[in-house]
Amino acid sequence: MQGKTVLVTGAAQSQGRNHAVAMAAAGADVIAVDICRQLDLVPYRMGTEAALAETARMIEAIGRRAHTAQVDVRDRRALEQAVESGADQFGGLDIVVANASICTVQPYDAVTDEIWQTTIDVNLTGVWNTCAASIPHLETNGGGNIVLIGSTASAVGLPFYTPYVASKHALTGLCRSLALELANRNIRVNMINPTGVDTPQGHSEVLPELLEARPDLRPIFANSLPVERIEVSDVTNALMYLASDDARYLTGVALPVDAGSTIR
Repeated sequence: MQGKTVLVTGAAQSQGRNHAVAMAAAGADVIAVDICRQLDLVPYRMGTEAALAETARMIEAIGRRAHTAQVDVRDRRALEQAVESGADQFGGLDIVVANASICTVQPYDAVTDEIWQTTIDVNLTGVWNTCAASIPHLETNGGGNIVLIGSTASAVGLPFYTPYVASKHALTGLCRSLALELANRNIRVNMINPTGVDTPQGHSEVLPELLEARPDLRPIFANSLPVERIEVSDVTNALMYLASDDARYLTGVALPVDAGSTIR
């Protein structure tokens, strides 16, 4: 990552922060963006302005530069401005990490119009906006790579997660299509599909109760390896590989970091 510039969305906490700081530790300057406010329908704690500032402090403590912006990934124009400002400051853009997402848990008949549309808008349209805002800068740079943070929900169905699963399944098509279209510009596009991660989003207070009523569905959520959740660093390690030159001929790949959950 030495001398490169990376964009990370959802960088105020959890996976996004860990990705950003690890990239900085490996030598990158970081454009770190986050919505920095709570969405009413999201049941867990989201990032804050203070948390994004802490991410920047951690990056700068390593000796790298941080450019932060409070941006909702649903707002393409604001995202374009943030990426352009960061790329101008750091002299280009090399790597894009489309990490920002939200998740709610409920039976299908409790999915409101707001839950459905907001989930699709953040998890799918927000990723598309991130790619669309970044690709011109990668082209100017002569190439680069994009990593989408998907989920096991990108590959298999998960009951009680219908809007989330729909949005994450769609990322698979986005990844493969962009990988094909951008290959002649030396831009790689890959995705990572983690199982449950030990973050606020990865812990649901509702799911255990729902599975009590539907014990037949409980095995769907089990990993093959003896671990309930993976660590944020496990996802970051996969990201560091896909974003590096060691993966220079990998594109259109969905890399499972799922403790064997999707082979069951």
